[in-house]
Amino acid sequence: MTTRLVTSALPYANGPIHLGHMVEHVQTDVYVRYLRAIGDDVTWICAADAHGTPIEVNAGKAGIAPADFAEKYRQDQRQTFQRFGIEHDTYYTTHSPENRAWAYLIYDALKARGLIYRKSVEQLYCEHDRRFLPDRFVKGTCPKCGTPDQYGDVCERCGTTYDPRELKDPACALCQRPPVVRASDHAYVNLRKPEVAAIIRGWVEAEGHLEPAVRQQVQGWLADLQDWCITRDAPYFGFPVNDPDFPGKFLYVWLDAPIGYLSSGEHYFAEEAPAARRLSPAAYRARYLAEGAPARLEHVIGKDILRFHAVFWPAMLWAAGIKRPDRMVVHGHLTVNGEKMSKSRGTFINASTYLDSGLDPELLRYFFAASLGAGVSDLDLSLEEFRNRINADLANNVANLASRVAALVERSGGVIEPSREIVGGAAAGIQAATLTALSAARDRYQELQLREVVRQVAEVASLCNKRIQDGKPWEAPTSEASRALLWDVGKALVAIAVMLQPVMPRFAAKLAEAFGEPPPRWDASLDPFHGPLRVTGKPPQIARLDAAQVDKLIAAPAEGAAKASARPVAPAKVARSSSPAEGAARASAKAAAPATFGVIQYEDFAKVELRVGAVRAAAKVEKADKLLRLSVDVGEPEPRTIVAGIAQAYPDPSLLVGKRIVVVANLAPRTLRGITSQGMLLAAGEPPDLQLVTVGDSIAPGTRVK
Repeated sequence: MTTRLVTSALPYANGPIHLGHMVEHVQTDVYVRYLRAIGDDVTWICAADAHGTPIEVNAGKAGIAPADFAEKYRQDQRQTFQRFGIEHDTYYTTHSPENRAWAYLIYDALKARGLIYRKSVEQLYCEHDRRFLPDRFVKGTCPKCGTPDQYGDVCERCGTTYDPRELKDPACALCQRPPVVRASDHAYVNLRKPEVAAIIRGWVEAEGHLEPAVRQQVQGWLADLQDWCITRDAPYFGFPVNDPDFPGKFLYVWLDAPIGYLSSGEHYFAEEAPAARRLSPAAYRARYLAEGAPARLEHVIGKDILRFHAVFWPAMLWAAGIKRPDRMVVHGHLTVNGEKMSKSRGTFINASTYLDSGLDPELLRYFFAASLGAGVSDLDLSLEEFRNRINADLANNVANLASRVAALVERSGGVIEPSREIVGGAAAGIQAATLTALSAARDRYQELQLREVVRQVAEVASLCNKRIQDGKPWEAPTSEASRALLWDVGKALVAIAVMLQPVMPRFAAKLAEAFGEPPPRWDASLDPFHGPLRVTGKPPQIARLDAAQVDKLIAAPAEGAAKASARPVAPAKVARSSSPAEGAARASAKAAAPATFGVIQYEDFAKVELRVGAVRAAAKVEKADKLLRLSVDVGEPEPRTIVAGIAQAYPDPSLLVGKRIVVVANLAPRTLRGITSQGMLLAAGEPPDLQLVTVGDSIAPGTRVK
């Protein structure tokens, strides 16, 4: 058993929870539920980030105190999370006496190590509102691309970062008047000091703390390490600096926000934990936070706040004598229908909008899990794919299977004892495949490869469906062969419930209970294939979704909102063998003028289903100099055979084995040289100078390419 303190990034207490927040909290909730299922002692800490200028300003507009404003949204956020089955052990606040004490402790530790110094900084100041303007309270024209109405830190169009003073025609976001430049003294942390830089670099480069791609990004920042300003001018909602060297200043929200992990944990163990788990602040620090503490400290964050957590945070913890995180999981952003979440396009979706639509929250949990790996790739909520995946994976593949099997078991008497006489037959391979999937799913959960867990579930369910179709137990449900098949499939459904429990806890519990047992503890040696199979209730159903239900999530665009313009893009080539006539046409087209690609609608593109495929085998086709025959895993129970005209580009087919390629997965099969080809491969160039389009090895076979 491993003891862990797991945290999620703290949502800002300035508004309700949206689906972007839900990605991280679903990911963490699934991970925590898995860890508890295997017997780990896990405490999940979160809180509302309650400080900063936006809260101070918006509270003033609402006519209430900032603390009351933040508390209102904290309560709203907690209730929303709970409705999605998100079960933090605590959802506290950074505006707390515990966080104040911790913030001062760390500030004093930084100062005691000689890391805090004074620096005069020129900033934009609004004379009308009598305040220095943080980045997000300045708007102007991007100094690089000329796009108007951009914030003072980054252009949303071209991605350029800049100082607010570089904006053209800057204006105060509160009163729209032009600001002036004024100087102000602030406290800075010297991160370039060799001792501190070495601590940060040592943590970043140690194995297990960051994924390799994330580590590489952070190392780029370390090559140009910058000192960090940790104070802000009044008016500001936060903790006043408890230092006579900086009168009238406040601690920057990004200093006390991550400290909220530590203070919220202290509050939980002292005030909220069950009596058997209560710890004094000293005991809590010794067990979870001290250097060499036995518990693991693990953070789950979004890539937009990586710099604060991977550069500044280790230095803060080191200065105070606190252990650095044992693991930092970083995820990408959520897009909707392939675009950045946008209020003007109606795709900025609050979690309450999803709940009000009547859709089951566990369906979104499943979709997010089916799309999440351990990397930082963005996750797209394609509403069409969401609907299709729920219908195909859950309604058809799992829930329908459970209903059919339960009905057949009842026709067979309601109870089936295990059969030792029937070996092979229609049930062949179910037990071995299920036990392999259970073992693989444990490993994938540990790696936070949630989409791989979902794939394991889908493969077991697909195999069971195939065996049911082949065995036709409905024709003779009381025969020994049918009963043996139903027993195997029923026990496999219990295993599916175990694998799905962290993702869909309510559905999984009902699924297991329908077949006579609660989800068992997930020991490494778990084997559900024992004992009688009993149907004790109706398995849970998943109603198929229609487009109208899902489309409710998208609000109508605001009147006058600009529509996205469509630009013709030259596509990658599709590599596939061709007939002599097609070859002649291609040669003729090469001699002609370049083709002009017309504009298509999104609906046209959406008809093409592109999937990542892993090449498992490749060989030349006999008597065909240009053709290769490939066996490609696209996330289905069996690999596909694809014949492609790429032999000239790949004279040694074995070099293709293991590559992750892109497959047109919904193309009608076609027979070539007597071989049925089940798809196309994307490639660029012309033979023999042709290359397959490939993706990174971390992308799982079957992943949708958009």
